[in-house]
Amino acid sequence: MGSIYGSKLSENANVTLLDVNENLVKKISSDGITLEESSVRKNYKISAVTSAKDVKSVDLIILFTKALYSVSALDSVRHLINDDTYLMTLQNGAGHEDVLSSYQKRDHIIIGTSEDNGAIIEPSVIRHGGKGITNIGLLTGENEKILFLKEIFDKSGFDLRFYENINKIIWDKLMTNVSLSALSAVLQCDMSYIAENDNAFSVCKTLLKEAVEVANAMGLGFSLEYYIEKIRSTSISNRGGYTSIMMDVKNHRATEVDYITGAVLKKAKEFDISVPTHEAVLNIIHALEKKN
Repeated sequence: MGSIYGSKLSENANVTLLDVNENLVKKISSDGITLEESSVRKNYKISAVTSAKDVKSVDLIILFTKALYSVSALDSVRHLINDDTYLMTLQNGAGHEDVLSSYQKRDHIIIGTSEDNGAIIEPSVIRHGGKGITNIGLLTGENEKILFLKEIFDKSGFDLRFYENINKIIWDKLMTNVSLSALSAVLQCDMSYIAENDNAFSVCKTLLKEAVEVANAMGLGFSLEYYIEKIRSTSISNRGGYTSIMMDVKNHRATEVDYITGAVLKKAKEFDISVPTHEAVLNIIHALEKKN
């Protein structure tokens, strides 16, 4: 996702990519990034570094790391953050603003979600598989402050939209992650299996029921019936599709479950709501992470 956004934005802004993978950075520096969109490939020459020590001050920092690496990533660019710098997170899950607030004032924090998706074909070659909407909003204050972003993002091929209640959009996406994604990680299955298996879908509906109760305690006005049918449809239409959290467990990598299932648990605690199924899923996924 960083390659997709960085490459396309580089046509209308001065962009630097930062990654700790030295071999990848060298390849991008020499070959650029190739994006494949609708079977058409385009190469972008773009600056890439493993350290931001020589980078000058910036207007916007977009965080695309896995959530468990947010702190180390932001620590590495702390010197770039001044009173005018905006921090944007388009990461999976919810609650990222708690981390970003340790680095910047809240009226310069942008939270949101991206409906775009991508896959790595090979290092520095990315398939941009689906173009969607980039939904954002300021954590506090008026979105008019960041209207300058819309011209740059839209001109670069993104559909940027602002929301006063961005948390409703974030939690709408979270519903899929805390049910379909988290459960597929526990069961180590593709997405379609959840709807096809009565036992699996029963657990999925319980996860949705708990999450919707928490969301509605936040004043988001979600319908349980809507999400049950939405997740059923998403599951059925993704035969052979695997979620990132499922693949992380399969490949013995740390997951973002603390910002997915854990986000529901955190909010549930604030409102004194019992979410035992989410608690069980969180513990199972952490146990699977440590199994190997």
